[in-house]
Amino acid sequence: MAPKETKFKVAAAHAAPVFMNKAATIKKTVQLIEQAAANDVRLLIFPETFIPGYPYWAECYPPLKQVGALAKYAEESVVVEPNGEDVSAIQDACRRTGVAINLGISERVANGHTLFNSQVIIDSDGSILGVHRKLQPTYAERYIWAQGNGSSLRNWPLSLGYNLGGLACWEHTMNGARQALLMQNQHIHAGAWPALSTMAGFEAVADAQIEALMKTHALTAQVFVITASNYVDQQCLDWMEENLGKQDLVKAGGGWSSIIHPFCSYIAGPHTGGEERLVQGEIDFSHMGSVKVWIDAAGHYQRPEILQFAFDSRPHWADEKQDRFKVRVDDKKAKSESEEQS
Repeated sequence: MAPKETKFKVAAAHAAPVFMNKAATIKKTVQLIEQAAANDVRLLIFPETFIPGYPYWAECYPPLKQVGALAKYAEESVVVEPNGEDVSAIQDACRRTGVAINLGISERVANGHTLFNSQVIIDSDGSILGVHRKLQPTYAERYIWAQGNGSSLRNWPLSLGYNLGGLACWEHTMNGARQALLMQNQHIHAGAWPALSTMAGFEAVADAQIEALMKTHALTAQVFVITASNYVDQQCLDWMEENLGKQDLVKAGGGWSSIIHPFCSYIAGPHTGGEERLVQGEIDFSHMGSVKVWIDAAGHYQRPEILQFAFDSRPHWADEKQDRFKVRVDDKKAKSESEEQS
């Protein structure tokens, strides 16, 4: 796909969800897309599991006390089907505004209860390009989300003309996962994060960790990195206390959002703390020629006769073995009729 534009505006949504409320957070997602469009943003990146929110309680309470919260979390998680109940309004927002998105969600398989920590990629025409499922849930996340696999370790070609790929949180510490993306000609990277610095023991180190990992990928992959984090708001803290009891391990605030140039300079941000903001900036692909003179990780700098890389791209889960994002004939007809009426 030949690039259509050399430079355009992108943004990271530094925002908190309407915690544990899928319907309300879907509405907020649409509002943020519309806000981005009003600012001429063409690509918007959302935080990790923005819908229905990151389950901070997993690190705060004994597992046996979390069963009810986990059941509710599954209920509020997102089923990704073309023009389905959970994503149709978001697809429509992308289509109306011309904004492409990478949206962090807790994904629930259709007609099931298994969850994944996922990023759904929706193009500016409203089509679902695909879903990346986090390869390795971290620490207590392992009893919430199942493991993803190499079938979603890929980039998706946006109608803007560039390839978008993404990873979530400490998945970025998996050098092989990042290598897989850069070897598949990644141009833009979506780094999705929770409010890590609000967790006990991470206050002094979380922002430095995120910055290091994001800049490392920008330079080693020679890509523009858009990093989006949520922050913990009072609603989140109140929900945990009302449903699980008092805790002092997660506090309000946090988050680290930015846009980073392939040579590690800041295009926008970093922005931290409990103030909602679209962190906006212009990325310019005319810079890539001079960057690639120095280093081209998928080309002249890879030394394939010495360093060899491979990964297993086979799907493992049943729904990954079918073309589940192909728009059905009746969906196309409904869309056509809707456009005629408008």
